[in-house]
Amino acid sequence: MPLLPLRGLIVYPTMVLHLDVGRDKSVQALEKAMMDDHLVCLVSQKDMGIDEPTKEDLYRTGTLAKIKQMLKLPNGTMRVLVEGLNRVTVTEFEDSEEYFVVHVEKQNEEHQVDVEDKALMRTLLDYFEQYIKLSKKVSVETLSTVSDIEEPGRLADIVASHLPIKIQLKQEILEITDVKERLNTIISHIQDEQEVLQLEKKIGQRVKKSMERTQKEYYLREQMKAIQKELGDKEGKTGEVATLREKIEASGMTDHVKQVAFKELDRYEKIPATSAESSVIRNYIEWLIALPWTNETEDTLNIHNAEQVLNDEHYGLEKVKERVLEYLAVQQLTKSLKGPILCLAGPPGVGKTSLARSIATSLDRHFVRVSLGGVRDESEIRGHRRTYVGAMPGRIIQGMKKAGTINPVFLLDEIDKMSNDFRGDPSSALLEVLDPEQNHNFSDHYIEETYDLSKVMFVATANNLATIPGPLRDRMEIIQIAGYTELEKLEIAKRHLLLRQLENHGLQKGNLQIRDDALTAIIRLYTREAGVRNLEREIASICRKAARIVVSGEKKRVVVTAKTLEEFLGKPRFRYGQAETEDQVGVATGLAYTTVGGDTLAIEVSLSPGKGRLVLTGKLGDVMKESAQAAFSYVRSNTEKLGIDEKFYEKHDIHIHVPEGAVPKDGPSAGITIATALVSALTGKPVRREVGMTGEITLRGRVLPIGGLKEKSLSAHRAGLTKILIPHDNERDIEDIPDSVQEELDIVLVSHVDQVLEHALVGEVK
Repeated sequence: MPLLPLRGLIVYPTMVLHLDVGRDKSVQALEKAMMDDHLVCLVSQKDMGIDEPTKEDLYRTGTLAKIKQMLKLPNGTMRVLVEGLNRVTVTEFEDSEEYFVVHVEKQNEEHQVDVEDKALMRTLLDYFEQYIKLSKKVSVETLSTVSDIEEPGRLADIVASHLPIKIQLKQEILEITDVKERLNTIISHIQDEQEVLQLEKKIGQRVKKSMERTQKEYYLREQMKAIQKELGDKEGKTGEVATLREKIEASGMTDHVKQVAFKELDRYEKIPATSAESSVIRNYIEWLIALPWTNETEDTLNIHNAEQVLNDEHYGLEKVKERVLEYLAVQQLTKSLKGPILCLAGPPGVGKTSLARSIATSLDRHFVRVSLGGVRDESEIRGHRRTYVGAMPGRIIQGMKKAGTINPVFLLDEIDKMSNDFRGDPSSALLEVLDPEQNHNFSDHYIEETYDLSKVMFVATANNLATIPGPLRDRMEIIQIAGYTELEKLEIAKRHLLLRQLENHGLQKGNLQIRDDALTAIIRLYTREAGVRNLEREIASICRKAARIVVSGEKKRVVVTAKTLEEFLGKPRFRYGQAETEDQVGVATGLAYTTVGGDTLAIEVSLSPGKGRLVLTGKLGDVMKESAQAAFSYVRSNTEKLGIDEKFYEKHDIHIHVPEGAVPKDGPSAGITIATALVSALTGKPVRREVGMTGEITLRGRVLPIGGLKEKSLSAHRAGLTKILIPHDNERDIEDIPDSVQEELDIVLVSHVDQVLEHALVGEVK
């Protein structure tokens, strides 16, 4: 009969399957079989890679099969349906060039089923069921079909046909004629396959457990990225990264910072969006993009225009205006001056913050304000490291982002109110910011890359310079802003405060008129301050009452005069000035400097019978107590010259008191005032009521210089004094006193207590 060589396939008896035949010899063999009895011998090749096999390339055991159907396909291939009938052994090959012709011998497969066969069949079925559950390559329906077979040989062949074993092993099973041996061989192969499958399952579970969730998400996101790319979807992370890349390119960063930004962007692109680090990196990139790197406003280098702006918005303050105009002039000539660091120092309410805003307006620069009051953490200035949760840049970098340019006017408000604790010293962190030689490469802990602050004009404000550390104070140019005179307050009220409050309260100029004598009365009798904040509050109070009158329809126009002022503000809160109404013994008027400006200080001395005990009251600080001791020692050592009983201290207790005991008082300027009050009390000579004085005293009677002369002279003028005694060494500070005050004050320079007593006491001192 004709022989059909098979490649990579074994056909067992009782098997029905389709074969595609394409080789010429095989096609001719099929045609011959169809012309005869439809029988053909199916034998597998030893090497499936050979196209023209010889008899040496074929196995000797095969399967006699019947051709059930044959169909010729359009590509010339024959598709046949064959059914395996019996095992056969090829006994002889006949020579034929057209196709293989062989003589075959059928093998006897009749077998008497015994108990051992049944046991083997049951074992085989159990193993085959387990194999199906593990492999899932064979359908469950196959198991039900196989279970119904009662012939052990046929069962063995069908199970063998479903096993994924090599062709050689399948050929070995085909060659086994003994049914028991065949069943045992197949059971052995199934056991081997089961072990392999179980091992594969363990390995798969181990790999599945070891594969982290982030890796899984990474693969999914890569797939998503590919899908988005195909769809042209720019809403996902791909589009976000592309947008960020464009922004980095357009931000104007330095090359080094740009490299850092791109490196972080690459990390951001690879990390899943659900990762905690993803948001940290994105925030960092967005901060780098948001910072101004090259955006710069052009200064309006017009001195006359700048002077006009400063004068329009602020009355007085000549020194500050002069300093700003000097800066503008130098900038116009050099065009490369580093930003100055100014510190506006003075009491509250004198216009330090609004002046800084006016400086920005006059320069046509952006203005940004940062309040440092209560800041006690160094990271508030330098920022937090990115390793911390919720890390942010410091206030300097935040301010630069808010400004949007590299050359704003940057106001550091309340720089004297910073503190320090275990979290660091913020004032030390400001040293780099406020040093023109260092701030071109300022380093923030969050940004990490250097940032140029050299073009920023820093303006600081402070009430008390004493609380600013020395190294920080040394880096700033201190501009003292003293309190305003009455005339200046009057002009400020008319030009600015009244107009602003009218607008705030919805009033027109025709609805309310506050005359000059009323404004002067408010300044003298209802406020006591260096600045104008309380003055503005009192004006606002009048505006509220005027608004009620206008709305109720009582009057269309309200006029406030000094006589009608009590109707709006009530009884006066302060006595005009602090000068005594008459010359008194043992009471001298001193001039003091406080954080709210200058003030007058009455020092009282009383004598009582005793044994020379010195009592000090009035909540005095250590410095003032020492001044009192020095004055007392001077008087005791100069009793003869002063015409005082040498043994006064043995007969009297001396009580020195400074009124307003609840107010802390300290400072080196009350020595000559205490000495004058002491001498007055001991000699019985009154102190002139119109004289105020300031100066420290030595044990030899020398008068030492003091600070805050301008503020003290303003307080003397406000108090109605006409003569002030100041240390001779303070002559250089007289030019700081406004001309209007100098004209009304008799300023006397003294270098010794004798001169003080000469001007202060009524009558001559012996």
